Amino acid sequence: MTTRSSPLRTMPLALLLFPSALAACSPQAAAPSAERTPSAERAAAAAEQPSVHPVSGLKVVPLTVATDGQTHSFRVELAETPEQQAQGLMFRAEMGADEGMLFPTAQPQMRSFWMRNTVIPLDLIFVGPDRRVVNVAANATPYSEDNIVSEAPVIAVLELNGGRAAELGIGPGALVSW
Repeated sequence: MTTRSSPLRTMPLALLLFPSALAACSPQAAAPSAERTPSAERAAAAAEQPSVHPVSGLKVVPLTVATDGQTHSFRVELAETPEQQAQGLMFRAEMGADEGMLFPTAQPQMRSFWMRNTVIPLDLIFVGPDRRVVNVAANATPYSEDNIVSEAPVIAVLELNGGRAAELGIGPGALVSW
């Protein structure tokens, strides 16, 4: 003869086991993953959002310079329009060590810059169509109206803090990517 349990008798046992089954499936019960840490989530959110410089309002993009087997990363303001390029870094009193400004052009051309109203010394790095450095004008003098010219047609000019190119070994032939 088989006996049947009454539903009332088995129900309390089921109710006791159900919460423990829920806890085992809960995301809170799982160990936190390295990918889900608050700092990783903030970094992922920042990467998804367009970055804008707080002073200039220009878009900020990542840029790398590879030379002699080493790669250095920068965050640079992108001066795309003629108005943005005319303003450049004029009147700026400071810039971070790994910051800069990039002046791209649609077609390779000779480029000429001056330091009028530019407070900080700058290195001007002229980038050719192959994205290799053509020449570097190091430590351009603040407020100078002397022309600083590329040695060949270029597709971009990268401005960094004065002396930074020499410090990092950036010279002709270095590969610039953005």
